[in-house]
Amino acid sequence: MNEPLFDRLFAELPLIAILRGVTPDECVGIGEALVAAGIRIVEVPMNSPDPLASIERLAQALGGRALVGAGTVYRPEDVEAIARAGGQIIVTPHTDGEIIRRTRDAGLVSAPGCFTPSEAAAALAAGAHILKLFPGELVTPASVRAMAAVLPKGTRFVLVGGVSADNIAYWRGSAIHGFGIGSSLYKPGLSPQDVGLRAADLIVAYRAGE
Repeated sequence: MNEPLFDRLFAELPLIAILRGVTPDECVGIGEALVAAGIRIVEVPMNSPDPLASIERLAQALGGRALVGAGTVYRPEDVEAIARAGGQIIVTPHTDGEIIRRTRDAGLVSAPGCFTPSEAAAALAAGAHILKLFPGELVTPASVRAMAAVLPKGTRFVLVGGVSADNIAYWRGSAIHGFGIGSSLYKPGLSPQDVGLRAADLIVAYRAGE
């Protein structure tokens, strides 16, 4: 059921919150602020403090209202642990066929990172649901258009890296389908209220470009 939920939430608002550095004690408040603002896909990077505990708490608190998972996943064996914690999506900074296959086998959504047509094709062949273009600071509308032209019709791209309310309109009309938002949305020390306001500003900026 994770893929249909992801597809529905992504169609409603294709923004993924990346909570790098979030702690288990604060994650539910941050997650509730994001959901209240309208962002309902949430990623906890595995290099955050006790990420599995945060994923478990978020999944329990936001179940049915949001899709929660892990990012910066490097070890294939972490997929099952993330699934047991309630994670529903696996995001990686790179293309790793074993991680993608184990993600699919566990019934989770696979969003591997890629940057070249070769990496993108390998990720899709392994079963990726959606492609994360990373690092976003090096991507251009022209490069995405060229990549999309040679990949299967319907391939979806999420841009991650350097995206904020100030520049999201730059991608208007491009082949980008969604965005992963990190430090411009959340960084350690921000309160749920701060994150909620940033989320609201980001959504306004995104909607203005539709």
